[in-house]
Amino acid sequence: MAKINFFTEDITYTLKQKTLIRQWIEATIVKEGYQLEELNFILCSDAYLLRINQDYLRHDDYTDVITFDNSEALKTIVGDIFISLERIRENALAFNANVVDELCRVMIHGTLHLLGYKDKTKAAKTLMTAKEDEYLAKRP
Repeated sequence: MAKINFFTEDITYTLKQKTLIRQWIEATIVKEGYQLEELNFILCSDAYLLRINQDYLRHDDYTDVITFDNSEALKTIVGDIFISLERIRENALAFNANVVDELCRVMIHGTLHLLGYKDKTKAAKTLMTAKEDEYLAKRP
């Protein structure tokens, strides 16, 4: 199995350019000084992600991404990133972006969480957005 894997749950979607996306995300991880062991992206529906949000985080609202850090060693990436494709499509319309660009933005956002970046305060969110922009500019 590859170090970066793509799965779907309860939806049908074919992600194109998987190899380029893998290389881009792995380069981001390495640039941040981390080692990649395993990273799974799971694309799903709003309903699927809402259940995860309710069951694991005790939140009762829709979101575009939920990241689970399963690493046991410092500076090591082992994680699962669940992404609602419905939210991605809705966000793409709202931000006048294409779906693949928005999906990549959310993928790098989830990856940045695994790299220790937060987005709960204004300052942290500003830094997170700057990092997203930095790495999105390096996307092939």
